[in-house]
Amino acid sequence: MDKPTVQKIPTYLEEFKRKGYSRKDFLKFCTLMGAYLGLESTALGQVVKAMETKPRLPVIWLHFQECTCCSESFIRSSHPIVADVLLDQISLDYTETLMAASGHQAEEAMRNTMTKYKGEYILCVEGSVPTAADGVYCMIGGKTSMQILEEAAAGAKAVIAWGSCACNGCVQAAKPNPTSATPIHKLVKGKPIIKVPGCPPIGEVMAGVIVHVVTFGRLPDLDALGRPKAFYSKRVHDTCYRRPYYDAGLYVESFDDENAKKGYCLYKVGCKGPSTYNACGVTKWNNGVSFPIQSGHGCFGCSEENYWDNGRIYERASAFPGFGIESTADTVGKTALAATGVALAAHAIMTNVRKKKLIKNLEKEGKESEQELKS
Repeated sequence: MDKPTVQKIPTYLEEFKRKGYSRKDFLKFCTLMGAYLGLESTALGQVVKAMETKPRLPVIWLHFQECTCCSESFIRSSHPIVADVLLDQISLDYTETLMAASGHQAEEAMRNTMTKYKGEYILCVEGSVPTAADGVYCMIGGKTSMQILEEAAAGAKAVIAWGSCACNGCVQAAKPNPTSATPIHKLVKGKPIIKVPGCPPIGEVMAGVIVHVVTFGRLPDLDALGRPKAFYSKRVHDTCYRRPYYDAGLYVESFDDENAKKGYCLYKVGCKGPSTYNACGVTKWNNGVSFPIQSGHGCFGCSEENYWDNGRIYERASAFPGFGIESTADTVGKTALAATGVALAAHAIMTNVRKKKLIKNLEKEGKESEQELKS
């Protein structure tokens, strides 16, 4: 009996061409992804070569307790290739929301991927898993989400947790957490896991993670919480264009005041940028033109654990580390103004000292010249 033939997986470049993209479009995409990943120009060739020669990653994308905002963010990336090629090809394996197949055909597609590409496919998970009441709060095709997760994770090469629901439980895990919503890393053991938090994460960040795995054949460098350092190594506060106003002690007191119109810092009206690690201020949203703070709204801190239970959204945080041990916004402002005053005073004193020294030197030179003339 003849063995079943396994269809050859096309490379990404082959898919680009099939979709009608030019070589120039392909190189632009590779350059964009390299920039988002923070790669040096010398490493760009690796991205290009990988996308030219490596076959498309087999991917299974599961949805549990979530709102599908991660998928929505991904397909609305600023670069059309992200949705048109990366996601389109992913959907040929399995993703409940976007694939054409449904019911038994969809389940067969997932089983085929798990069987043919055991140990090679990437498992992407969007949403938290309810563990209360034996998992009845989220069931698909008669199986609980926990059963589906265990089955799909068993043969996966790695797991990517998309969004805050999968990374930390998100609002479903808010107190009292009636469904016992649980993040993926607490349920899947013995597999490499990449956390890409955010509600939702930025589409280009999601694409960048996939491109990194394709290019280098390994997970990107992760921080202590399992997030890619390329996108989660800096606070939103550190890359915010309003940061100078914070340092100067200039704040919006309410959303309808004159300070809001002037674009002052939003910390006092609840911005969580000083305690949130994300690439929002650099990569931005809407084709790279804006992000929440630029639109006049403070950061929610959605990429951080427990942000839903960390006080009211529009109330300022009482304190955060960064200036000394802990400093409130008022202290920072006063300190900034005091430091400015001290600097000005010091400058004035040094200026006077230099002037007096100059005068004394001139007087000395004058007296020496006078003596020379007399002699």
